[in-house]
Amino acid sequence: MIWCVAPGSMPAVTRTCISTPHAPAAVGPYSQAVVDGDRVYSSGQIPLDPKTGKLVPGDIAAQTRQVLDNLAAVLAAAGSRMDLVCKSTVFVTNLADFATINQVYASYFPAAPPARSTVQVAALPLGAAIEIEVVARLASAG
Repeated sequence: MIWCVAPGSMPAVTRTCISTPHAPAAVGPYSQAVVDGDRVYSSGQIPLDPKTGKLVPGDIAAQTRQVLDNLAAVLAAAGSRMDLVCKSTVFVTNLADFATINQVYASYFPAAPPARSTVQVAALPLGAAIEIEVVARLASAG
């Protein structure tokens, strides 16, 4: 964990920046996730293999599984887990993939799925077909 504090300032609530080698490293100036209070806010995850840093080969189902596995790793590092996700946002480059994405997504949220928005975008980083970000409750929050 890394403490996120702007130089020369102390925030009212200390945020904790999350970084884990079990998910892809950030590809820009951002954290994999931030814990603020009893919530975890993830950055968007794309289907990068954390070992190689490359996009996983395969169809949208394989890419969706990798994204959700990456999110699970980030949440675990933050002290949360997938069943504590309360909101997700899914970005896709082709809404024709919606049914396949839903099938994979449902397997990660078998009971009480989180609220979700899904939007089609023109492009995603590194040519990915899907990106997902989540907000989750910390496990210690009860």
